[in-house]
Amino acid sequence: MSRIVKEIILSYGQSPSTTARHHIGLRAAILNFFASVDIRQMLVKGQRAFWLIVLGLISAGVQANPYPTKPVRLIVAFPAGGGLDITARLLAQKLSQYWGQPVVTENRPGASGIIGADVAAKSPKDGYTLLMGSPAETAINLALYPKMTYNPLTDFAPVSLVAKFPLLIVVNDKVSANSMKELTTLAHNTTGGLPFASSGIGSMQQLVGEWLKHNADVDFFHVPYKGTGPALNDLLGGQIPSAIMGLAPLIPNIKAGKIRGIAVTSNERNPAVPNIPTLREQGIDFESTIWFGVFAPAGTPSDIVQKINKDIRHVLADPSVKKQVAILGGEPVSSSPDEFTAFIKTEYAKYSKIIKDSNIKVD
Repeated sequence: MSRIVKEIILSYGQSPSTTARHHIGLRAAILNFFASVDIRQMLVKGQRAFWLIVLGLISAGVQANPYPTKPVRLIVAFPAGGGLDITARLLAQKLSQYWGQPVVTENRPGASGIIGADVAAKSPKDGYTLLMGSPAETAINLALYPKMTYNPLTDFAPVSLVAKFPLLIVVNDKVSANSMKELTTLAHNTTGGLPFASSGIGSMQQLVGEWLKHNADVDFFHVPYKGTGPALNDLLGGQIPSAIMGLAPLIPNIKAGKIRGIAVTSNERNPAVPNIPTLREQGIDFESTIWFGVFAPAGTPSDIVQKINKDIRHVLADPSVKKQVAILGGEPVSSSPDEFTAFIKTEYAKYSKIIKDSNIKVD
């Protein structure tokens, strides 16, 4: 019996995490205790007390190995350097510090996020491969592509929102419009509609423009670019009069007077550009933001999902994280797994309707 008990003790706490190293001393002390007593006599005199000690040790051993006990992979389904990638690396850095385990950001771009998201969805369901997702690969592509290698609504366990970033409707300095009303008038007076740039077909930028065209009587004409960089260059150069883009790359150009903000698409004004009104302030009842969030493969144990969620909330409360996200024009936003799941379903319904109503197709 003495040998069996010792084996039970040794079987727990073999690889303690950084946060649980203090359990080692406890285990050693209990080992010494059992080596010095007569187990048979202990069982006779007090079986209950004996097994309470054993069960307590087992519990301590389990707690000595909390998630994570090895490096975590955080997949980003788009190239390095963009807002999603920058936010993912910031989160990875802070989680690494908090967990005492490396969180490695891995870029797997291609096919509007489908390639990376597919890898994440089909990874082991153990919490050691996560996806830093955006609307494209988790809410939009399902309505946009006729064939998908995964279903974002069923193949992921949403963990938490991380941040939201507004889109901006902007014009170059050669355009006279200063409000949505003036922009709408200009668009109606432009033969063929007012060209607006987006980062590509099926992008959130295009979907916002299409919604405004069909629901707010803004006669836009969509001009897709291969990314934000080329679109911004043409906007600055005067080759295209207007654009719908994420806030971060626009901030320095707005401050320099090279482009002018007409509206932000969030519910509230953004502190980075406080003088630019929202769509709702200008009588257009619509809201759309680029959001980023963490996903685990569907089937990941709920206790691990809840642990990651709790730790993300802790990290997002860090003032340095809030400051760095604000520099990019966004705000940290957390949620419960259930709240995030409901939010994604709402986003999917909103954007799938726009795609259907606008008859948007991809090759």
